[in-house]
Amino acid sequence: MTIVDTPERRQLRELTRAFVTREVLPHLDGWERAGEVPRELHATAAKLGLLGIGFPESVGGSGGDLLDSILVTEEIIRSGGSSGLVAALFTHGIALPHMVATAGGRTGRALGSPLGGSQSPGHDDLVDRYVRPTLAGTMIGALAITEPDGGSDVAAIRTTARRDGDHYVVNGSKTYITSGFRADFVTTAVCTDFPGSGELSLLVIDKGTPGFTVGRRLEKLGWHCSDTAELSFVDVRVPVANRIGQENTGFLAIMQNFAAERLSLATQAYATAQRCVELTTRWCRDRSTFGRPLASRQLIRHRLAEMHTRAEAARAYVHQVATRVAAGEPVVTEVAMAKNVAVAACDHVVDQALQLHGGFGYLRDAEVERHYRDARILGIGGGTTEIMNEIIAKGMGL
Repeated sequence: MTIVDTPERRQLRELTRAFVTREVLPHLDGWERAGEVPRELHATAAKLGLLGIGFPESVGGSGGDLLDSILVTEEIIRSGGSSGLVAALFTHGIALPHMVATAGGRTGRALGSPLGGSQSPGHDDLVDRYVRPTLAGTMIGALAITEPDGGSDVAAIRTTARRDGDHYVVNGSKTYITSGFRADFVTTAVCTDFPGSGELSLLVIDKGTPGFTVGRRLEKLGWHCSDTAELSFVDVRVPVANRIGQENTGFLAIMQNFAAERLSLATQAYATAQRCVELTTRWCRDRSTFGRPLASRQLIRHRLAEMHTRAEAARAYVHQVATRVAAGEPVVTEVAMAKNVAVAACDHVVDQALQLHGGFGYLRDAEVERHYRDARILGIGGGTTEIMNEIIAKGMGL
């Protein structure tokens, strides 16, 4: 089973490819060295309708569903973009879905029913203040869950939010926050009971709020064009109206959106593998050693064949699982397997791609060098490979 290729989706692919060719490729190396993508890129992607893919038109999105979002991600990378670019430009894919769900809308990126029971006007207000401007490309949002001593253990979050009248007083810190340096607001997971209790809520915290400090820009192995930051909260007063859903429903909200995030990372993995197969095949056809093209040697041909097989098999399985998720099936175990399968394929392919490029592959001028660096985060973000294996083992009844 794969994602059905409709005329609309073919047009979406063509639009995405044209966007990457015109707006990304001439500048990507500079963004890598600058450590971020320009805010103008968000506005451009919004005007084309790409930024709002997977979000309903009722909240300012472009419509479509999870499957359409996957196709956009795939096409960006296969057209010469990168997973780092996807992380920087589409961070709203993890910052906004909780707000959309609690407003009574449904986004293809989020799973399950709207959270928090009966809705109040405040939830729709969050859509007007944050969702619409972000999907219009005029604001940038981030999601802050991970803490310095917490890692993948979401229930152990220690950033606290104490109720004080019509405000919460937030204290704590977050780290590894994608787009945290550029973000205008941060959807923040806080503990609304004692630290580590697992009683979590989500608060939208504006940059510039007294006591909210964006720390140093973190330097990373890969994803250089995607800014990453540390965040600190010291007695930050956040209006209760900025709470997403009902109090203590944050853990469920986070878990429900993990499937979409993990499938996005799986897509980035198999698409990176596919792109590296294409680049390496072209290189091996054009590159000659000892008077013969590399591709004329059986060893090279077989290595390319194996790379291609792994990339295509990963793509097929991710598409199969994504189709089931979009249909509303509870496939938590399969999502974990899809992520691990795609990451394993990507790890193998990028390693072989760089090896077959030889010394050139080790240079910053080589596209495979960027993919090699960027690929390493995919088995860590959204839940590590080891966490995915725990989920899989639980699904097996172990």
